[in-house]
Amino acid sequence: MTVRTYHRTAEVNGRKVFYREAGARKLPTILLLHGLPSSSQMFRDLIPSLADCFHLIAPDYIGFGHSDAPSRDEFAYTFDNLAAHVLGLVDVLGLDSYILYMQDYGGPVGFRLFSQRPDCVKGFIIQNTNAYIEGVGDAPKSVLLPLWENRTPETEKPARDFVGLEGTKYHWLVGAKDPEAINPDNWVFDQALLDRPRVQDYQVDLLENYKSNIALYPHWQAAFRQHKPKTLIVWGKNDPFFIPPGARAYLNDLPDAKLVWLDAGHFVLDENAPQVAAEIKTAFGAPCAAADNCPSYPFRCD
Repeated sequence: MTVRTYHRTAEVNGRKVFYREAGARKLPTILLLHGLPSSSQMFRDLIPSLADCFHLIAPDYIGFGHSDAPSRDEFAYTFDNLAAHVLGLVDVLGLDSYILYMQDYGGPVGFRLFSQRPDCVKGFIIQNTNAYIEGVGDAPKSVLLPLWENRTPETEKPARDFVGLEGTKYHWLVGAKDPEAINPDNWVFDQALLDRPRVQDYQVDLLENYKSNIALYPHWQAAFRQHKPKTLIVWGKNDPFFIPPGARAYLNDLPDAKLVWLDAGHFVLDENAPQVAAEIKTAFGAPCAAADNCPSYPFRCD
């Protein structure tokens, strides 16, 4: 069954937030939270694979994708503000429960939502996003630590290179099992948006602000232990940014989580979307959209 994906916008705090939506609203909602240097486009192949069983909402953060991208003089680019606008979209859409799919920047955004409204979160799907210091690889440390210690034109340069064309292409290709299976449209589209005037200025602001996430790791970990959300971890084991110890660390606080290793890097869906979709349906007992056919459907029906 083919389910159409819709491309919509909503006004949140006076800003236009773009989001992709698919699946019937009566089904469980998955909120798909993208990473750097991408946008909701990273989920374009996964959404059709899940839309018969879930209601999917994939927003672009302010400054990313097709959402408004105000200058840094008009908008403070912090993870608190990105999360506030995603939470605002949740309210505009009237979502009172959802599973969080989080990759890269999606973790700091999603874990803020979870910290504020834990009862609304019905589970985690964690894909190469970090909540433990042992999961931070040498690659981001070499870019971020000098920037955090003293922001100067010299320490900004590696950060600007990080969101330059070669950096963006590297994000997509690093660790891939078969680089020829990775769609080059990924980095061409992402870089076209990153190369808009003044965008890299606020992207460096966000890289500098990433240290606020490190400070929140203990708080998030305590929330994991307290609320114990059902958790599926699908992790590209060849990722140099968020390394395998970061995936295993979740199991200390969420011992019932399922950890699935993928032969992939920082991004996994170009090569592994069917497997990831199947793991999600199994882990979260996906109800089928056509209730009359439930007895023959391979997943649980409510």
